Amino acid sequence: MRQAAITAVCALIWGALSPTLLAQPEAMGADCGCLWGGSFSEVAPATDLIVIGEVRSIKGNAVDLVPEQVLKGAFWLDTLRVWMQTRDYCRPPASHFPAGSRWIMALSEIRKVPEDGFNPSTPNQSFGRPFDYTLSSCGGYWLRVQGKTATGNLVPGMPRFYHEPDMSPVLVDLVEGYIKGTVSSDVLTEASRERPEAVNELILDTRTFLRGQADWLPDDASVEPAEEAVVAP
Repeated sequence: MRQAAITAVCALIWGALSPTLLAQPEAMGADCGCLWGGSFSEVAPATDLIVIGEVRSIKGNAVDLVPEQVLKGAFWLDTLRVWMQTRDYCRPPASHFPAGSRWIMALSEIRKVPEDGFNPSTPNQSFGRPFDYTLSSCGGYWLRVQGKTATGNLVPGMPRFYHEPDMSPVLVDLVEGYIKGTVSSDVLTEASRERPEAVNELILDTRTFLRGQADWLPDDASVEPAEEAVVAP
């Protein structure tokens, strides 16, 4: 019970300490012409590969991703190439995924390249190569990962084409459980609900609870020093 409380409070505090990550950006891909396929929980189960990974580099309109964990499908190489937006392809721009950032991506394998999909004069700007992967912007196909939590267009009811809506960070373990069928969509929805202001204030008032809980913090978060007692992990 104590560990469950720690988990819940740490995930909530992560959001309170990182307001810029939860800011609502502009819609992405709404002008592409594709129909919105749904949130991550709706579109991910039908994709070929779902991984947690860190972006190693950007090359043209592709990113090279270092897989940390495969949640669905099979992949054994050290890196995988994910082709992003160019021309009129309905995909997010590669620049949205800077080197060092971590993501859960639900990917589709390239099985056939269209005739006009590759131009030898611009090899770094193309549809992609066979057996590489693509990331669609026509649904919630990716989630941002910070520490042990994830945010993004995760559950039904979130705004279409808004890939970083205001929400509470959700434990990656819950996302993995959903993909594997051990966690329901209702649990994901409840975990992602935006916090009321009263809860935000409570979290900030109890920030010393995070002492010794570094694994739950995003990389750029900081905790102010406490004046007296510190809660042990």
